[in-house]
Amino acid sequence: MLHRTPGYYNVVRPLRDGVIADLGMTELMIRHFMEKVLHHRRFVSPRITIGVPSCITDVEKRAVVECAERAGARQIRVIHESLAAALGAKLPIYEPEGNMICDIGGGTTEISVLSLGGTVISNAIRVGGDEFDEAIIRKIRNENNITIKQPTAEKIKMTIGTLDLKGKVETMEIRGRDALTGLPKRLEINSKEIASALMEPFNIILDEVKKTLSQTPDELVSDIIERGIVLAGGGALLKGINVKIAEGTGVPVIITDDPLRCVADGAGKYFEHEKKLKTLFQH
Repeated sequence: MLHRTPGYYNVVRPLRDGVIADLGMTELMIRHFMEKVLHHRRFVSPRITIGVPSCITDVEKRAVVECAERAGARQIRVIHESLAAALGAKLPIYEPEGNMICDIGGGTTEISVLSLGGTVISNAIRVGGDEFDEAIIRKIRNENNITIKQPTAEKIKMTIGTLDLKGKVETMEIRGRDALTGLPKRLEINSKEIASALMEPFNIILDEVKKTLSQTPDELVSDIIERGIVLAGGGALLKGINVKIAEGTGVPVIITDDPLRCVADGAGKYFEHEKKLKTLFQH
């Protein structure tokens, strides 16, 4: 419904860039999800696990917990999204070997190396799918004088978006507004143009992956070279992103089976794994 509603509707994104953008609406959203799960059983207070980027501040993390508490949760765990993604991807994180996961979400990208049930290295940046959309918007405005909104940019990204400049060229017709006259205008764009726009935010993510590898202990790096880097999150679905990361790092890259649901599935499994983690450290 973004940019499609009458003036008396207000479309809100409760979360943006991995943090709460609207406290009241985030609380309502969490409560709504809880009611769907509990089927309106009023006197049941559920346990909740929430995945957050490691780059958020303590204040931002506390805001997440407070929203969940006000929504009616009785036990709240806040974990890093990369750990949730690793659990969702069923990586062998309890082994004394390195597992590297790169979770490219809508607002943030988090890269972590996990071993023995813990995080060895973790880096996060506020660059993700939203920045890919913004790059497409800028490209079309600067080169064609046509303005489009985020939903159109996301549709372009999902339809012909690619990072492969040498692959087959696909085309797509879009409709926007002429920035000079204000009149509607049609435009045909191709995947090669979109690839050049997407390279800027992609290179920021690639630099963060390289930084994480450079900080990883040598023995764990050898494990990662053998096992590969695992990609999760919606950004992993961008065509050619696994190939470009592999070319930039010299390390194989694997996309997890269900990248969109990976973090959510892992967060759902966390309470079961919490017991395993405690047992591991007791021994």
